[in-house]
Amino acid sequence: MKTLITGGTVVTMDPTLGDLARGDVLIEDGQIIEVAPHIDTPDAEVIDASERIVMPGFVDNHRHAWQTAFRGAGSDWTFPQWAQAMHRTVKPHYTPEDVYIATLLGRLEALHSGVTTMLDWYHVAQTHQHEDAAVAALTDAPGRSVFCLGAGWGSDTAIEDDIRRVRATLTGGGRIDLALGMRGPGTTGIDTTAREVKLADELDLRISLHLEAPGVITELHEHGLLRDTLTGVHANGIGVDELRLLANAGGSISISPDVELKMGFGAPMTGLALDAGLRPTLSIDDVPSAGGDVFSTLRTAFAVQRSIDGRLRSRDLLDFATIDAAASMGLAARTGSLTPGKDADIILLRTDDLTIFPVTDPAGSIISQGHPGLVDTVLTAGRVVKRHGVLVDVDLPALRERLLASRDRIAADAGVVLDGTWQPTV
Repeated sequence: MKTLITGGTVVTMDPTLGDLARGDVLIEDGQIIEVAPHIDTPDAEVIDASERIVMPGFVDNHRHAWQTAFRGAGSDWTFPQWAQAMHRTVKPHYTPEDVYIATLLGRLEALHSGVTTMLDWYHVAQTHQHEDAAVAALTDAPGRSVFCLGAGWGSDTAIEDDIRRVRATLTGGGRIDLALGMRGPGTTGIDTTAREVKLADELDLRISLHLEAPGVITELHEHGLLRDTLTGVHANGIGVDELRLLANAGGSISISPDVELKMGFGAPMTGLALDAGLRPTLSIDDVPSAGGDVFSTLRTAFAVQRSIDGRLRSRDLLDFATIDAAASMGLAARTGSLTPGKDADIILLRTDDLTIFPVTDPAGSIISQGHPGLVDTVLTAGRVVKRHGVLVDVDLPALRERLLASRDRIAADAGVVLDGTWQPTV
């Protein structure tokens, strides 16, 4: 089966192909097979991309989808307040159904705003049924997802059996894969961390680790535990020399600028990461505190770094959220650019909307004026999952009702009032 996306402004994110002011993209069996100014294929289903930007879908490599039901509740919270609210107040009251519906709506929201690949950093860490519910939600949502299992989160309990159990189902290479959400030596001690890294090596798992204090990278380096499969999240306050150790090991960094600035982590590490030889990537983190769309994240990261040294360009930010983020997840051969041979993970952005019209520089317009309302069409592995601004085959009214019921029951059980006055006491 062939699909031809025709007549759009094509932003390939492939340095060899470049951009096409007017171009076509041909898809067959879920893969991109040709990108050219004009492709003549009479037997293909046609998607008219006139007045559209055609580009690879965004890649978000760090989002806690289980918190979707409490969207916006933490807009005024500090990091300690968020931890108190989400981990110590509401999390104990989550059932597997609560995890399922929050994860499903969180993944659909990301897809709706153009995120075709997402890593779901799971740290509800209660029962196997909770974990299975999250995996089921990611499976039921179209798109490519990575279930990053933060088993034993907040404790030093053994996690090997838990990780092996889920790996037996998520065997790798499919639409849903598994990663290890590592707790790190500050929580478990270096010996347990070493066992977890060894386990990840054995099971071919990538590792995501929240870096919230200087010295962690150095300790991992000194014990031979840095890997090119490791993505450090946040890393605020960590020096260039230490970041360079991560870069030399081939690792990567995920920056969540909106959350980091609002919660008091400090300035995003975009520029310092570049100084250390790392290609920054961008992520949402959590929607109780920040918006769930990549456009806002791009704009914040761009504005902050430009205010510091003016070095970044719009194209750099698009790299961070597409091809660089795909590389950080080990998926650069499959997604992140409109390169023949890669999966057809593609989004079409409207250029006739008054909030972006007229588009003179596509990259500049996406960064400076982009927003989720421009996401007209989304394809994942060649399958159309959003068309003309509407998700395909999704009963949103029923899902919204389930999420509201989940949120209200959790809040009642936790003794939380959701009237805008909730300020957790730390």
